[in-house]
Amino acid sequence: MTRRQRCLGRYLLVLACIYSACTAAAADNPVAALQAAGHLRIESALVPGEGIVPGQRVKLVIKIATDSWFTGGTRIAIPEVPGLVILQTEQFASNASETSNGKTWVVQNWTLDVFPQRAGDFTIGPVPLQIQVNAGEAGNVSGEVSSPPQQFSVAIPPALAEADRWVAAPEFSISQHFDRSLEHLAVGDAFQQEVVLEASDVLAMMLPDYAVEEQQGLAAYPSPPKLDNSNNRGQNLARRTIAISYVVEQPGAYELPAREYYWWNTRNSELTLVSLPATRIDVEGAATPQPTPTIDISLSPRQWLLLAGGAVLALAIVLLAWRLLPRLPLAHWRAQGALCLQRLRGLFKPALATRLNPGSSAEE
Repeated sequence: MTRRQRCLGRYLLVLACIYSACTAAAADNPVAALQAAGHLRIESALVPGEGIVPGQRVKLVIKIATDSWFTGGTRIAIPEVPGLVILQTEQFASNASETSNGKTWVVQNWTLDVFPQRAGDFTIGPVPLQIQVNAGEAGNVSGEVSSPPQQFSVAIPPALAEADRWVAAPEFSISQHFDRSLEHLAVGDAFQQEVVLEASDVLAMMLPDYAVEEQQGLAAYPSPPKLDNSNNRGQNLARRTIAISYVVEQPGAYELPAREYYWWNTRNSELTLVSLPATRIDVEGAATPQPTPTIDISLSPRQWLLLAGGAVLALAIVLLAWRLLPRLPLAHWRAQGALCLQRLRGLFKPALATRLNPGSSAEE
């Protein structure tokens, strides 16, 4: 046997092993067999694919298409990648249908939200998918397949080089309001400030906080921030609400300082400075004393008549007792006293007998 024939034999042996392995895998996973036969397509893409900054939302879109139909829900195993926060904020797929080469395909589009936490190069490996589809004569089948891996880069543009923290979103705003007028405040008065930060395509936990500065004479009591996330037609809306209660302790001039936040507009890749203006508070004098509540003790004519009648009746009973007591004999009072004493002693007798069977010879 020549060397060429030996090489050809080894090549055919390798092909046979690969075919055998693929056949065994297809038998164990019929969904993978459908994909290998071209009846199932799995695609993935990143939106956007470039110009990404830390904190920006990137959509990992996974497209699943079959030339039959889906017979059950699809389950996605969220991958873990250092430096990335990957979430499935949409619990349902976007369903569609398309025609390719004269064949109709049923499509599921799934979206995972990816938030890079730093600059660098990242790779999202194959995402495992549990799929259930109809396989024609084989009936309904299920199995696991994976989406293609994706690579992307995250960089900090020169405009953000000097910024410590920013919000990367298509929209960002900050506002505040107070629960009362800040004019004519006095010592002892209280008011509440509410600051609201809102942005789209981010998470509420990624919005910046509003730090409270201590000022002597103006006590501040912040509440834990309230975080709200909502989804409207594929757009994530985030809100962070901070409520702060203030109590004026001393007269004087106070100022809630202005705040500035960096906003990287992901629509046009521009940096904007979003500001919250300062608020001045002037306090003079002391708090207005609250009037002491008075109790109305006025009585109606009917109540006065009942009160007078009760007093006359009580006086008559006292006079009658004063006239009758000296005429009763002393023996009568002694008998009444002995009877009361006997009744009093009866109250302190034990409830149970001293022996279990009184009157018998058996002791306890």
